[in-house]
Amino acid sequence: MEVFEYKGRTKRGEIMTGTIESPNQDAVAEWLLSAGISPITVNVQRDRSQEGPEWLRAILDRGSLQLRDLLLFTRQMATMVKSGVPMIQALAGIQKSTENKAMIRILRSVRADLEKGADLSTALSHHPKFFDEYYVAMVRVGENSGALEEIFRRLFDQIEFESQMQRKIKSALRYPSFVLTAIAIAVGILTLFVIPVFATFFDKFGAKLPLMTIILLETSSFAVNYWWLVLVAIAGAFYGFKLYVGTRAGRYSWDKFKLRIPIAGGILQKATLARFCRSLSTASKSGVPLVQAFTLVSKVVNNAFYEERILHMREGVERGESMLRVAQAASIFTPLELQMISVGEDTGDIDGMLAKVADIYQEDVEYEVQRLSETMEPIIMVAMGVLVLILMLGIFLPMWQLGAAVKGGAR
Repeated sequence: MEVFEYKGRTKRGEIMTGTIESPNQDAVAEWLLSAGISPITVNVQRDRSQEGPEWLRAILDRGSLQLRDLLLFTRQMATMVKSGVPMIQALAGIQKSTENKAMIRILRSVRADLEKGADLSTALSHHPKFFDEYYVAMVRVGENSGALEEIFRRLFDQIEFESQMQRKIKSALRYPSFVLTAIAIAVGILTLFVIPVFATFFDKFGAKLPLMTIILLETSSFAVNYWWLVLVAIAGAFYGFKLYVGTRAGRYSWDKFKLRIPIAGGILQKATLARFCRSLSTASKSGVPLVQAFTLVSKVVNNAFYEERILHMREGVERGESMLRVAQAASIFTPLELQMISVGEDTGDIDGMLAKVADIYQEDVEYEVQRLSETMEPIIMVAMGVLVLILMLGIFLPMWQLGAAVKGGAR
């Protein structure tokens, strides 16, 4: 069903305008006539967000849908399917309950596809930025097995887990990002405003300066006189980095490097492995063939390095190798987790063991995030100490020497 804008004339000759949701224009015209209104025009309501230049629409649409929107949609669909509500009617109800324009557009498009006879999974696949391959494949399994309500429930649990992991990762990176930003701002203020004052002071006395002081003064002078060049260099470096990461080799190198960053890299690694184990467990438990599950999960982890490792595991499974052997060859699990996978394979409960491994990683992530501030404190103290040492050697030491020289001359 779509939204139509109508314009009509009453029996008194008054012009009436408004909007109504209806399956087609004829139904709107019939409704108007039954209400005593002579229809003049009946048109599909235009999507105002699609008006204007394409670049402006791209900016306005960016970030309009987030993981919590998918989480809410999945929970509502599980409830609707469990209650036996017809699919088109369920989507209509969800559409009325949301105020997110981007979500409304997607739901309207999905309903239109269903009315044309498409399956739900096919309709969802037309919106890959919101419903990824993993989500669509799971829904397709639910349609084929007749367990759509169970699939939506498992997807809800999976997405809720993803949301928790994202929050943990952001929380882990927030503190070091804040500290690095504060240090960068402090260095910038010293370079642009504080050091030039000392440079004028040193020039007035014509003193012989140590190497550290000369380096600081020259750096400050360059930053003050060519600040625009510094900004261009920073912007160019950022743009070049984006281009490099946009390539296949660049993204692989960067994703691999992120896992080696002290402290934060370990948290990212465990969070990624938790996501992999949970996703593979959910897909396999829902009836997705193991080879296909590996392919889908490789795209869920959002890390090119782990994606390569997972695809290698898939190739081993295709060759008929055991889950334990391909996990050992991947070199991404600890001996304890490998032992748990072995037990799960022997007992026929590999899905359950993968879920337990995911729980272990999740608990580790939560613990390391909680103690992150304690871990970062020594690093922050060292960084601040180095900064103070540079200032003392480069700025205050020459001042002390000048002071001593002045006192000696006075005697």
